[in-house]
Amino acid sequence: MNENGKLALSESFGSLTFNKGAMAKHLSKATYQKLLAVIENGEKLEVEIADEVAHGMKEWALTLGATHFCHWFQPHRGVTAEKHDAFLGFDESGEPIERFSGRQLIQGEPDASSFPSGGMRSTFEARGYTAWDPTSPAFILQSGQAATLVIPSVYLSWTGEVLDMKTPLLRALRAVEDRAFRVLKLFGNRTAKHVRVTIGPEQEYFLIAKELYNRRPDLIYCGRTLFGAASAKQQQLEDHYFGSIKAKVLDFMTDLDANLFDRGIPAKTRHNEVAPNQFEIAPIYEKANLAIDHNLQLMEIMRQVADKHGLALLLHEKPFAGINGSGKHMNWSMVDSDGRNLLEPGATPKKNVQFLAFLAAILAGVDKYGGLLRATVADAGNDHRLGANEAPPAIMSLYLGAYLDRLLGEIEKGSFDKLETPEAMSRELIKSLPSIVLDNSDRNRTSPVAFTGNKFEFRAAGSSQSVAEPATALCLAVAHGLDRILERLEKFDGKVADIAPKALAVVRDMVKETKRIRFEGNNYTSEWHDEAARRGLPNMRSTPEALDFFLDKDVMALYERYGVLTKAELKAKHEIKLETYIKLKEIEIRQLKELALTFAAPALARHINVYGQTTALMSGASKGAAGVLKAKLAGYGELVEKIYRSTDMADAVLAKSAATDDLPARARFLASKGVAALDAMRAACDGIEEAVDQQLWLLPKYREMLFLL
Repeated sequence: MNENGKLALSESFGSLTFNKGAMAKHLSKATYQKLLAVIENGEKLEVEIADEVAHGMKEWALTLGATHFCHWFQPHRGVTAEKHDAFLGFDESGEPIERFSGRQLIQGEPDASSFPSGGMRSTFEARGYTAWDPTSPAFILQSGQAATLVIPSVYLSWTGEVLDMKTPLLRALRAVEDRAFRVLKLFGNRTAKHVRVTIGPEQEYFLIAKELYNRRPDLIYCGRTLFGAASAKQQQLEDHYFGSIKAKVLDFMTDLDANLFDRGIPAKTRHNEVAPNQFEIAPIYEKANLAIDHNLQLMEIMRQVADKHGLALLLHEKPFAGINGSGKHMNWSMVDSDGRNLLEPGATPKKNVQFLAFLAAILAGVDKYGGLLRATVADAGNDHRLGANEAPPAIMSLYLGAYLDRLLGEIEKGSFDKLETPEAMSRELIKSLPSIVLDNSDRNRTSPVAFTGNKFEFRAAGSSQSVAEPATALCLAVAHGLDRILERLEKFDGKVADIAPKALAVVRDMVKETKRIRFEGNNYTSEWHDEAARRGLPNMRSTPEALDFFLDKDVMALYERYGVLTKAELKAKHEIKLETYIKLKEIEIRQLKELALTFAAPALARHINVYGQTTALMSGASKGAAGVLKAKLAGYGELVEKIYRSTDMADAVLAKSAATDDLPARARFLASKGVAALDAMRAACDGIEEAVDQQLWLLPKYREMLFLL
């Protein structure tokens, strides 16, 4: 506790989480050790300890005011789900008592009828099951007067189909971690007990005044502004980036951090992003499953804290046209149980053949399954962002940096020993200041998959998305690459004194085969797009195109080979994502049409009325002024025609979309004609906003939402 009477960060961190300290306090030593083995070593959970764990968890939760518990899971709809049950029970004499059994902890039974299933479940087939995931700690959800014990869980149907995003992730993690451990042993490691994937999702977001948000129906129902004339000042001066944080925002961030720390979520960095009223929060890296659960919790906590501070949180990938949107950069690496990062090149990466082997596995995975990675981040929101100045293009390529790129080039030519390892570089700024040690390479913010020193950063994920799906796909892709190495090297295990020369030969072959995926330049240029096409790299710009990769025979074989998803489950995933895309685009079209007819058109009519009266009054006083006003009125007439033509176009699009049951065709139609209708209505509404009297425009403008806080 500090001098102000407040708990130090290290004392309050995780106070709302059933962490090791809480387990040790509320469980017997034997049960605690068994549960710890499940969490840390992936051992099978013994059902016999469930009752004691449930009792200890309940007793801990009661001390924090919990009255209910829930299984918290991740259905295919982009947000989490939960159903709360009271601890209330009755003893033999009929007296009320708090009860929570091992069976209630391990398994729940929510209604499955209204969750997306891609046709695997009919509406009348309602039964589904949640199952406790002990590797992600339970926590207390506090909201107003309510306190609930939350149990992270997987979700499946009564017939056994996967209905969530956590189950595939856990299976993919097992696949890549087991293979990485086998590779590690080939290189003589005898101390490590396992390998774990670590992830750190950097979260970008916007904040605007809640009062302004409440007056924008498009923000409320679609998450983004469907129209809005550009403010004279936007992000041209780049003065918001890393700028001084406004007091109101810093208060929000401070409150947010306190809530996150209590939940055991290791938030590390906070700062202003490029666009006005855009910000970023980044965590300390954790085991992948926990990191993703924490990010999902983070998004919900951010909403609650923002509301408390009179702010609205915007997580849409492109809430405002013309300025940067928001992403969620997923940093991905692997560490062994001794804490060694397997993607750490070390002082001499050219001699670190183990590192090169893991690097080659990643190259092989991204080369073969780049289209799958693109598919996992495809949705209506991210279509607005990919390829803009704040995000990589839809072409999946991989950036290594100058030194590693040259190193692989030398390996490919067989002249590995000719390349010298660069000495640590530094820059001396002023004599009185310490020197700055430089990395071996610069960063490339235009690359979708970039090596950043001891990890890969996947920059294509959208800010509102769960990174469970891209993490699953990347794990499977790397597992594929590791299997290629194991097929060539495991036969030599124990038969050669030094595996390095054999491994280097494998690396050389894989480097040659995957050369097309490596690109060190500016991914935004048209020249790269042309070059990528020549290399045979897919460039799926729209969601319906990208989602087809889930049906690719090689992708289906990949998921089935590692026991992650069946072909039927992948087809269902494809259908769910198409249905979601269609629904979102149709909601946007309907919402923008409503705004065009009930806000923009009436504002223009009122404005024309005022100008018409002014024109009549001026006709006898000044022929020049009257002529100018008449010309203006003619221009307003063109805007009237434009807005009604565009809303008629919207009606036609909606009618044609509803006339077919062919989901792929319907989605492609909305990606072209639907987007064209949205663009036409937006152009008309933006023109009206720029033309009408400020007093007649009833919706908050960009200049207010982006700069008033």
